[in-house]
Amino acid sequence: MHGTGVLTHTRILPPDIQLRRRPFQTSAAILAGVLCLGAAGCGREQAGKPRELTVAAAANLNAVLEEIGKAFTLQTQTRVLFSYASTAQLTQQIKNGAPFDLFLAADTEHVDQLIEQRKVLPDSRAIFARGRLVLWVPPESPADIRRLEDLLKPGVRMIAAASPGSAPYGRAAVETLKAMGLWRRVERKIVYANNVNLARQYAASGNAEAAFTAYSLVLQAGGHIVEVDPANHHPLEQALGIVTGSPNQEPARRFVRFLQNGEGAALLEKYGYGVPGRIKPHR
Repeated sequence: MHGTGVLTHTRILPPDIQLRRRPFQTSAAILAGVLCLGAAGCGREQAGKPRELTVAAAANLNAVLEEIGKAFTLQTQTRVLFSYASTAQLTQQIKNGAPFDLFLAADTEHVDQLIEQRKVLPDSRAIFARGRLVLWVPPESPADIRRLEDLLKPGVRMIAAASPGSAPYGRAAVETLKAMGLWRRVERKIVYANNVNLARQYAASGNAEAAFTAYSLVLQAGGHIVEVDPANHHPLEQALGIVTGSPNQEPARRFVRFLQNGEGAALLEKYGYGVPGRIKPHR
């Protein structure tokens, strides 16, 4: 899908900065969750201490989940710890026994893989959102990019995108460029990041003139957003599933209901996601 010239230039961002620390995601809290698995009664609420829920989330959800996590905690007194990475990376972690309670992916395929391997409960599978791919031109970018064809301009030296091998949004970006007949002429300009949020950061830091990223990550970032026709790539249907063996299945199911029918669904729409029942089919 991509030329070897791109990958041999060590242009993939290092994995040690994949996870962004937020109020709901700290290394100490996640470590406590890991140690907790071996302790008796860890899955039960203790007196005066609310339950904790650990969620593996695709990187495109970073911004919206910060709001959703706060709203869910206020409503249920359940703390939520989010761990962000690419869908493929999180899938591998769950296969290796990472102590997550819930998986929010950027596609359906990886959740289905985990179901086949009995790592995710089949009855918990649901599509909770449809993502939206855009090309983002940061405010400081010197390039005049108003449409995807402008990526051909000589002044555009680098275009950031998530790795198509590990991130559905990266795969959708490549599909779009191929569908528009632009791929062969811009392939050498593409610089890959490990996930879609890091692709955004790469452009924000000035190391690329533009980035293919999730609309939810840049709708409040300023700059210019170039719409990507969803007909040019496979739909970014995002599925979820509860991890088999999770000691917190009841609060995990409560969080799923919150995403599907509660305030979480409204917040997903606020950040530009399509939600089930309101999604218009693509051509």
